[in-house]
Amino acid sequence: MRILVTGGAGFIGANFVHLLVREQPEVDVVVLDKLTYAGDRASLAPVAERVELVVGDVTDAPLVDSLVARSDAVVHFAAESHNDNSLADPSPFVQTNLVGTFTILEAVRRHGVRLHHVSTDEVYGDLELDDPAKFTPTTPYDPSSPYSATKAGSDLLVRAWVRSFGIEATISNCSNNYGPYQHVEKFIPRQITGLIDGVRPKLYGTGENVRDWIHVEDHNRAVLDILERGRSGQTYLIGADGETSNREVVRTLLEIMGREPDDFEHVPDRPGHDLRYAIDASLLRDELGWRPRFTSFRDGLADTVEWYRANEAWWRPHKAATEARYAELGR
Repeated sequence: MRILVTGGAGFIGANFVHLLVREQPEVDVVVLDKLTYAGDRASLAPVAERVELVVGDVTDAPLVDSLVARSDAVVHFAAESHNDNSLADPSPFVQTNLVGTFTILEAVRRHGVRLHHVSTDEVYGDLELDDPAKFTPTTPYDPSSPYSATKAGSDLLVRAWVRSFGIEATISNCSNNYGPYQHVEKFIPRQITGLIDGVRPKLYGTGENVRDWIHVEDHNRAVLDILERGRSGQTYLIGADGETSNREVVRTLLEIMGREPDDFEHVPDRPGHDLRYAIDASLLRDELGWRPRFTSFRDGLADTVEWYRANEAWWRPHKAATEARYAELGR
């Protein structure tokens, strides 16, 4: 069996490739990645001899068609995914997230190949902090940024291709991920690597915003379950009941790294900062029997801290430029 993984040198995609190589060694893995700033060849270095890396754009129709034609399944991670970047320039998000997904859909339609499309809970908008509700597969879409709007559009394209053309495809919408190989521009690795450098963590606004955190390995095990046993046309939500405010994330990281829990500074909030995300993953749990392995968020954070401490050579080259961009934004 051969699986094509788009965006397989990015954070979640690279971790998926590692999992696939480790647990299904009989599978041939092909990675298509543009190797933009968020895609890093070094993230695949430990499995480089087991993976075919094709450097290219998911919007390149002839290239995508040639790769899909020799694949048994496609797992589509490739996406522009940072809200701040989408506010600065939405155009790459439209190209990669919408045109790229269209290109993949047309290729799997031509060749009759199974597709799993990886998406985000941000397509649903946000919830009030005191609202007991959680996102479900039937929650109406209400995206609030160019990033989440283009991901919502890509989800709807997949649904339309299933209904209109009968392709075999599933969708997953996952909550916020953390773990190894996440770019230092993201919230948790930015704080960890800053603390390693002796810099006080920076907290957007009041820090009350809540995210439903999940370790990337738990996310990817769910993706593998859906790819193998999910029902075509079904949307599965992936979450680990990890609702935690940004303030508590920072306080926990400070405690893990031996600092006082209030040793952080507030910086201006990001525009349109969603208040709260929360996932109801009961369909995934009940239908496919998936369960998270990292049930303690603190333990997962401690594991992630150790990874960044041990892999400075991976993240250090990106740190200075990332902080320079944040400095320009006053954050």
